[in-house]
Amino acid sequence: MTTAPACDLTAALPRSRWWGFLPFAAVSAVHIGARAVGASEIAEPTKLLLMPLLAAAALWGGRRFLRRRPAALLVAALLFSWLGDGAGAFFPFAPELPVMLGSFGLAHLCYIWLFTRYTAAGPFPRWTLVFAAWWVLMLVVLWPTLGSLTAAVAVYGVVLAGTAATAARCSPVVAAGGVLFLASDTVLALRIFRPDAMPDWTNPLVMLTYCAGQGLIAAGVLRTLAVRRPAEA
Repeated sequence: MTTAPACDLTAALPRSRWWGFLPFAAVSAVHIGARAVGASEIAEPTKLLLMPLLAAAALWGGRRFLRRRPAALLVAALLFSWLGDGAGAFFPFAPELPVMLGSFGLAHLCYIWLFTRYTAAGPFPRWTLVFAAWWVLMLVVLWPTLGSLTAAVAVYGVVLAGTAATAARCSPVVAAGGVLFLASDTVLALRIFRPDAMPDWTNPLVMLTYCAGQGLIAAGVLRTLAVRRPAEA
């Protein structure tokens, strides 16, 4: 494996490469707004547009330089995220929460592989130990209400923390995306298993942090790979 130089954060893709993110940003805003006002007839269909739009934006932005394997891992992560987003709609014959956990678990494994193999800029920062503490704390808080899902949630927490930790080895943009993704799932877990403790405004917060996290990860990965392309050609 060739060690690539750290990403130059001052470098940027041509502006035309970023236009593809505008539809994703626009639909994200509509979706989050619909959730905030309780307009489920808008929130539900727009949710299923988010990851396809982000995948299209990533492929458009990375055209001609995004290599096959990192492209496949990024698209696979977004595909599994999409299946997790639509678990109830796509798999009405199966229990929604286990399907959602399984789909997002696969998405996180794709991200971990992508970050470790293609976008890491250095070793794990010491502060990533906070993700281990987060995992323990979440299990303590959620344990009384997890029931038969205890093992599944524990395993999912490991891969979720793994995504955030490996993202921290990458550029600050990717690292921020990983933290926001973890924040989204943290709020969602509390809403599912501790609903009495969560106010209504945390409903749109789940998708605000999720959309921002996924968008930053995709944008950060593109920027890193664009900068590294000459060194790895």
